[in-house]
Amino acid sequence: MAGFTPDEEIELYEEIKFEPNVMCEHIDKKLTFRASQLEDGDIVCFQKSPKADSGTQVRYPDIPSFLEYVHNRQVVHFRSLEKPKDDEFCLELSKLHTYDDVVERVARQLGLDDPAKIRLTSHNCYSQQPKPQPIRYQGVEHLLDMLVHYNQTSDILYYEVLDIPLPELQFLKTLKVAFHHATKEEVVIHSIRLPKNSTIADVIIDLKTKVDLSSPTAELRVLEVFYHKIYKIFPLHEKIENINDQYWTLRAEEVPEEEKNPSQHDRLIHVYHFTKDPLQNQQIQNFGDPFFLAICEGETLAEVKGRIQRKLQVPDEEFSKWKFAFISMNRPDYLQDSDVVSARFQRRDVYGAWEQYLGLEHTDTAPKRAYTANQNRHTHEKPVRIYN
Repeated sequence: MAGFTPDEEIELYEEIKFEPNVMCEHIDKKLTFRASQLEDGDIVCFQKSPKADSGTQVRYPDIPSFLEYVHNRQVVHFRSLEKPKDDEFCLELSKLHTYDDVVERVARQLGLDDPAKIRLTSHNCYSQQPKPQPIRYQGVEHLLDMLVHYNQTSDILYYEVLDIPLPELQFLKTLKVAFHHATKEEVVIHSIRLPKNSTIADVIIDLKTKVDLSSPTAELRVLEVFYHKIYKIFPLHEKIENINDQYWTLRAEEVPEEEKNPSQHDRLIHVYHFTKDPLQNQQIQNFGDPFFLAICEGETLAEVKGRIQRKLQVPDEEFSKWKFAFISMNRPDYLQDSDVVSARFQRRDVYGAWEQYLGLEHTDTAPKRAYTANQNRHTHEKPVRIYN
């Protein structure tokens, strides 16, 4: 019936069940049906008897191993993480394949010599997007662990080809740092990749090899910026391992000369742009690039305004429309030209320095996004270039 020759030796197996697990037992051909407990409706599978001296390597040498393969067979649709909507290729795999098995098959498909340079990301069945965090190197045991999302199973995986092996990369931390040039009207975003136990001082050393400084002796500092406010100047000894650049912007800039050797009466104050939203009960809305300003004891607003205008290079006609306010706890106290600015910044409270700042009230003419390449200089957010 199978078309084999009459003298072909065959092996018989009974398929007892297929779900939830495969159960398949060898049948002794010398026993009766009764002795083998074979009844109406039972399933008998057959195969040619393996030849011990054939020397041929086969992946599934017998029926039980083949049924296990069929039971765990999974066609996976692989997509490039850069194009998360488009299938790049499909592979027929086993749910029991190990992490190493899967990346090896992907590397072979891509013609890549080193499977360790493959990084995989699981699929979120609810958002239909890649999960935020990739799969760590050998971070799961089997393919099935990569595909299960809560109580659902996906058939999609995303891949990246890294420039260094993933085990090495996991010991590194990559930070996106926006470098604000002292004199050029642009921001350059650099990817800084260092060992996780590195410090901010190491970040600055690496940055200095990549950025165009105003002078060889220029000092750099790294700031934490969120919603157009400066929340922190990172100390040089701070470890980068726990720094989160997903929600906070890391900004690097040169330390201005006037801030390097301040007298005991000088104060470093925060200066932010703001406008009032008429649709939200005149609530203050910050925008643009925040900055520091060193003010001297007894310096009036008129003197401070002149330095701010020169720093931001704002034309006289536009600058004449700006208003200036001391803002504490989001409440503005408008200043006159004769007011002594330093007098307003004498007290310190538990809310932090960013809750007291000199506010520059004027129209926000920038598009509603963090950085825009074609905006003009007076929106006070510089054009951006990105280097990875």
